[in-house]
Amino acid sequence: MDAQSSAKINARKRRKEAPGPNGATEEDGIPSKVQRCAVGLRQPAPFSDEIEVDFSKPYVRVTMEEASRGTPCERPVRVYADGIFDLFHSGHARALMQAKNLFPNTYLIVGVCSDELTHNFKGFTVMNENERYDAVQHCRYVDEVVRNAPWTLTPEFLAEHRIDFVAHDDIPYSSAGSDDVYKHIKEAGMFAPTQRTEGISTSDIITRIVRDYDVYARRNLQRGYTAKELNVSFINEKKYHLQERVDKVKKKVKDVEEKSKEFVQKVEEKSIDLIQKWEEKSREFIGSFLEMFGPEGALKHMLKEGKGRMLQAISPKQSPSSSPTRERSPSPSFRWPFSGKTSPTSSPATLSRHKAAACDIKCTYLEQSKFGSHVLLTQVQ
Repeated sequence: MDAQSSAKINARKRRKEAPGPNGATEEDGIPSKVQRCAVGLRQPAPFSDEIEVDFSKPYVRVTMEEASRGTPCERPVRVYADGIFDLFHSGHARALMQAKNLFPNTYLIVGVCSDELTHNFKGFTVMNENERYDAVQHCRYVDEVVRNAPWTLTPEFLAEHRIDFVAHDDIPYSSAGSDDVYKHIKEAGMFAPTQRTEGISTSDIITRIVRDYDVYARRNLQRGYTAKELNVSFINEKKYHLQERVDKVKKKVKDVEEKSKEFVQKVEEKSIDLIQKWEEKSREFIGSFLEMFGPEGALKHMLKEGKGRMLQAISPKQSPSSSPTRERSPSPSFRWPFSGKTSPTSSPATLSRHKAAACDIKCTYLEQSKFGSHVLLTQVQ
């Protein structure tokens, strides 16, 4: 296998409180970004019983100091990590990542226990052994998978697989009548500790499903699973269907409420705009009305002017009282411009009467012409 990077990546521990990118916390420190690389594995990790091993060459285990300094490319440090790996999750992947990066040149071997061993020593699993084998095979950090791995590691097993170190978290693992199944490995100086990822485990995932059993049962019923497949009774099946209908009605009601709130808000906004425009228009209308019909409005002035004109038209202007009263005399004799005949010579008294009559006629014409009447004035000689 090719040599790995010489830089050692410290184990990182993820907590439940305020996780950062990819589950990292402030204590872990966010690693710097690296250039994207398209090179990757194209095949799953092989099983140990499918690999040919040359047992003619003697195998000498390396020390911790030699492994930390780095080994030649043809002699990687063989690290072993085992587990159940049920419902393979990020906690498993992070543990394997830490094991892979324990040394600069690491060959990671992962052992997966069978169903029989797991059911006897730990309990029932959700996934069967073949599913668990396949899940581990497709983890990018794994170089080799051991099927039907032993529960307790023996010297024969370590020698058969030429294991240099065993990686696991350093919390004592009590099982199979032992306080710590890795005690003899630690005493032999072959134990390489890793950090356990808090906040996620197979037991935690199962606890979530059991706690929200009704939610997931309804979910799978909606996806087409039968009540028999889910081991749900007839009564519970009907109850779940009824709850689903009720939830749909609630959702519709909630959607209607939200839409109605939006509609009311829009109506309020428009009504406020209309009220503001109406107030502005009403002020303009009232101002125009007062200018026209107010106490000092244009209509009052118009009425006053019209009233004065009507009074002048109805009551013509009187002659001055100082002027003497004249009596109309008989029509005087006129001289026509186109007539050759002349009127008989009048006496001085007659001429004075003619002048007075002409003056009276001229005054009458002036008064009548003031109101629009037209009278032909004749000159009296």
